[in-house]
Amino acid sequence: MKKRHVAGAALALASVLVLPSPGTAQAPEVPRTAAGHPDLSGIWQALGNAHWDIEPHAARPALAMEPGPVVSVPAREVVAMGAVGSVPSGYGVVVGGEIPYRPEARAVRDENRALWLERDPEIRCYLPGVPRATYLPFPFQIFQSDARVLIAYEYAGAVRDVYLEDPGPPQVDSWMGQSVGRWDGDTFVVTVNGFNGQTWLDRAGNHHGPGMTVTERYAMVGPDHIMYEAEIDDPQTFTRPWSIRMPLYRNIDPNARLGQFKCVEFVEELMYGHLRRNPIRVREGGR
Repeated sequence: MKKRHVAGAALALASVLVLPSPGTAQAPEVPRTAAGHPDLSGIWQALGNAHWDIEPHAARPALAMEPGPVVSVPAREVVAMGAVGSVPSGYGVVVGGEIPYRPEARAVRDENRALWLERDPEIRCYLPGVPRATYLPFPFQIFQSDARVLIAYEYAGAVRDVYLEDPGPPQVDSWMGQSVGRWDGDTFVVTVNGFNGQTWLDRAGNHHGPGMTVTERYAMVGPDHIMYEAEIDDPQTFTRPWSIRMPLYRNIDPNARLGQFKCVEFVEELMYGHLRRNPIRVREGGR
């Protein structure tokens, strides 16, 4: 009799612990606007190390290197930063793993990487461009209504006004380009063009030309997650269109807000310090 009770209890417990099959599991509901579209409004941020290098890469001592006694060592401008100036590894966000550069464009990428301290627009607080603004190590905020969509970035106070009606070709080229959005089912698709060709895709020298068109896709996969994709089409730089993909995470802290990082004033000494009547002296060896 006791064995029968034990067996019955075990069967009842097992029935409670049985998980629903994947076919019956339901995804969490995403917030929606009055018009029924997914509501992307909120503060979002990418995680990971794509801002260092969007391709898969191993950790390395620094981006800026110079010849050493035996092997290359961090450049004198960054050697004092130690581990803070080193590059963490990353699994990459490029679909397929490798950017399909044309040979001459790959040579420019390699040159950019060697001259990172001189060339990276981020160092001089220039606007980051698209898609780089999305995965810089700073949050950004989406403001959405059925009539307008605006994206504000903490880095450099960058802003994108996403047109929901196509205004025609961009009147001028710019750092952030012109953004035109539309809904494809539950995915918000944004086409961006009109770039000035001066932005990079990361700190590793990956670049593009002024003829680039970026097609972004924002698809909510849960109330606090967006799957972000960006297809890059630039025939002058790449042999074919290619894409990056990564999740974006909502900041659910009730006190979350964008901070102020208007970095123009932070780089005045770097860019104009040599024009002082009495320039600040740099210690021997750049240290």
